[in-house]
Amino acid sequence: MQLIVCEPAAMSEAAVMEPPRADGFLESSCGAVDSAASLDDGIVDTANESSEEESTGEREEEAGVPDAAPSSTRTPEAPAEHSSNTQTVNAQRPNSLSVPAAAEHRLWTSQRDAEVKLRMGDSGLAAETPLTVNQMFTSAVERFGTYTALSWKEGEQQKSLNYKDYYQTCRTAAKSFLKLGLERYHGVGILGFNSAEWFISDIGAILAGGFAVGIYTTNSPEACQYVAENCKANIIVVENHKQLQKILQVEDKLPHLKAIIQYKDALKEKRPNLYTWAEFMELGRDEPDAPLDAIISSQKPNQCCTLIYTSGTTGQPKGVMLSHDNLTWTALSTSKHVHLTDATRSQEVVVSYLPLSHIAAQMVDIWVTMKVGGATYFAQPDALKGSLVNTLKEVRPTAFMGVPRVWEKMQEKMKSVGAKSSTVRRKVAAWAKDVGLQTNLTKMNQNEAAGRTPLSYHIAKKLVFKKVRKALGLDRCNKCYTGAAPITKDTLEFFLSLDIPLYELYGMSESTGPHTISRPNAFKLTSCGKEIPGCKTKLHNPDEEGNGEICFWGRHVFMGYLNMPDKTEEALDAEGWLHSGDLGKHDENDFLFITGRIKELIITAGGENIPPVPIEDAVKEAVPLISNAMLIGDKKKFLSMLLTIKCQVNAESGDPEDELTPEAVEMCKKLGSTATRVSEIAGGRDRAINAAIQEGINRVNEKANSNAQRIQKWVVLDQDFSVGGGELGPTMKLKRPVVAKMFKEQIDNFYKELATPTTPDNPLPPK
Repeated sequence: MQLIVCEPAAMSEAAVMEPPRADGFLESSCGAVDSAASLDDGIVDTANESSEEESTGEREEEAGVPDAAPSSTRTPEAPAEHSSNTQTVNAQRPNSLSVPAAAEHRLWTSQRDAEVKLRMGDSGLAAETPLTVNQMFTSAVERFGTYTALSWKEGEQQKSLNYKDYYQTCRTAAKSFLKLGLERYHGVGILGFNSAEWFISDIGAILAGGFAVGIYTTNSPEACQYVAENCKANIIVVENHKQLQKILQVEDKLPHLKAIIQYKDALKEKRPNLYTWAEFMELGRDEPDAPLDAIISSQKPNQCCTLIYTSGTTGQPKGVMLSHDNLTWTALSTSKHVHLTDATRSQEVVVSYLPLSHIAAQMVDIWVTMKVGGATYFAQPDALKGSLVNTLKEVRPTAFMGVPRVWEKMQEKMKSVGAKSSTVRRKVAAWAKDVGLQTNLTKMNQNEAAGRTPLSYHIAKKLVFKKVRKALGLDRCNKCYTGAAPITKDTLEFFLSLDIPLYELYGMSESTGPHTISRPNAFKLTSCGKEIPGCKTKLHNPDEEGNGEICFWGRHVFMGYLNMPDKTEEALDAEGWLHSGDLGKHDENDFLFITGRIKELIITAGGENIPPVPIEDAVKEAVPLISNAMLIGDKKKFLSMLLTIKCQVNAESGDPEDELTPEAVEMCKKLGSTATRVSEIAGGRDRAINAAIQEGINRVNEKANSNAQRIQKWVVLDQDFSVGGGELGPTMKLKRPVVAKMFKEQIDNFYKELATPTTPDNPLPPK
């Protein structure tokens, strides 16, 4: 996921977390705190995360960061905010954290039952009293008890839970988990689409002293087995029969598993230790409070309560250990940064539809919303196959988080509809979009000092912008976010022209989600914004252009990877900074821009370092017919590219089909092609389209910084990338190593040496 926010220099230093001194850490004795103490179609791309988007961004889709230096046994010094002046991005970073020799609390751990020191600050949000999940929840109940917390549809009927009942239901679930044999620091796996039962299972597991563990619904049975085994899951909660079958296939390989619960649909078969949701909840209904209360009172903010599993694109998934404080403090800082409103003044409303096994969805849908007493409405399971807009129009959220693919699909749909409008309507829309873009760019560049908006803007708003927002269900939404993967400038400008600024987020699972977030008064196109309060960013080993590895500091930094001390040491350096593996730079106003990913950097045979994403985005912008582009060239003599064409997506499976999208068909006609299917274009079968793609690539090449950055060869593949096909991760991020392996033959063809007249293979003389 991508999130980034840096406080303006003019703001109080209290909002910026200072690197901790030895006496600034939370010791385990700080556990007891007053419990009354005080948010259409498609998924994601790979823009400003590293994760997620999930990227965006998220280490989620990567195996790790560059190799760490040998462990150090020296006492860490206070971290410097700026890294050394070494002029190479790949230079060695500070030594990684050494394994503690004594049992004292350190900044990190890989043990399930351990405690860590928190990165406390001396003032501002960084100094806020740490809370457990239970403490934050009970505070919400006291303040927002009768307000709607969760709402969902059952058939045509709308059901809901208020905060008081929500909490009591979570307690009942916790008692049921304990009765089924949930052990302390063992997992409760949750495998299914977003629902009230998902939330209740998650929080119930935490209250009962276990770990909440989301499992991607797209996981294979073997992938489910790995996660369940790694977290020692005692209980697995599944949505339906389809997900149940995955667990039953590997049940005999899960020695810790004691029970399975299915929360949707009737059971198709009765088995020992298999429960419906109603049967499960009944188990704890009459159980006494005392045993649960004893567990809750023993919990400390610096202990683990949630595991987020990375998608393991290039290796086994890693269990990101998040503490109570990681969740509760990040929810506090995020809600303050984006100015969410307490329900006592005006209730925030969000729609839950992104995968909850991803930290972005958990933070937005469960924790930030709880912090401000917001209401979470659940979308339908087919949200990303087309029903999301219907839910948005019914719910009319006040804040909405979309991954790049969601925004791109909306953009494509609106363009397709617009193309069929009358000439007059098209001209009015084009005029309004021009006014909207220029007005918003002026506001953005001048910040809040933009002065009066022109009359033309108010007319355009009445004629076009309000109608577009209403059609999308965003008429009440003044906070539209994008993250978990990179988003193109074209999509950002498209929505900005419609008076819908998309605020980019940047972060990763290891930073509990957000690290930076753009907002109305701190917003620049293609920037991820500035850090959330109480966090710091430094760029490690910047090059001559200011590009360095983005490193995080703050109470949002994770505890470590479960059972993986070596991987944990790679991610955290000796001073406790989290190394993202992303490359970025700051502009003169401290806005953060993601410029690449170290693991994705292409190093050509000639030794030139080339970040692929900017070139890929440029090609997609130059040739709107292109859906996905992947640059090739690591250790090669020149760059080449794999391309896919925009096509229809199967509404049931989500798999790409051969038919082009209506927008793509229109583009083909304008280019002089009669193609309506991908198969008519792939492999160079359509000369007109081939020429148009080459022309677009030529334009991109003209802007290349060097000959080494020019695309020499390319090919259009037979079908688009997808999650089901394996080319994209759960957050729609490109799985580069997987794609490279899948299309090895096409890639090898790019680099086959041409036969010369002197070889036996080519007896013909040269032309």
